[in-house]
Amino acid sequence: MTTANPSLEWLLENLVQDTPGAHHALVLSRDGLKLCHTGGLTVDRADQLAAIAAGVQALSHSASVEFGDGTGGVRQSMTEFHGGLLFIVEAGDGAHLAVLATDDADVGLIGHRMDELVEQIGEFLVAAPRDQG
Repeated sequence: MTTANPSLEWLLENLVQDTPGAHHALVLSRDGLKLCHTGGLTVDRADQLAAIAAGVQALSHSASVEFGDGTGGVRQSMTEFHGGLLFIVEAGDGAHLAVLATDDADVGLIGHRMDELVEQIGEFLVAAPRDQG
């Protein structure tokens, strides 16, 4: 997947516009590269959010391996902080969808809308690992 995907960016914009409390959305690779994001995020802020989301997912994966059923599966990560919420879900092979929302947003609604979007686009989101060479 390339970093410039107008169709996907349009879907992310719709997710944010149609979901009360949602401010920003971003698709990222497992290793923290931003793949696309909503227009409200600058490139630098999108890079920062991608790195944070990848770190949260990596920690969640480790917790799942150690304390879950051992498969390392992570369905969703949610971080609540003063002034906001960060949601992260798997969005295809090697990709994640992250959404930033207000701290009073409807958690269930945001999770539901994220799941709907992933069902629509997940099979098209494949972020293969980068070459180490």
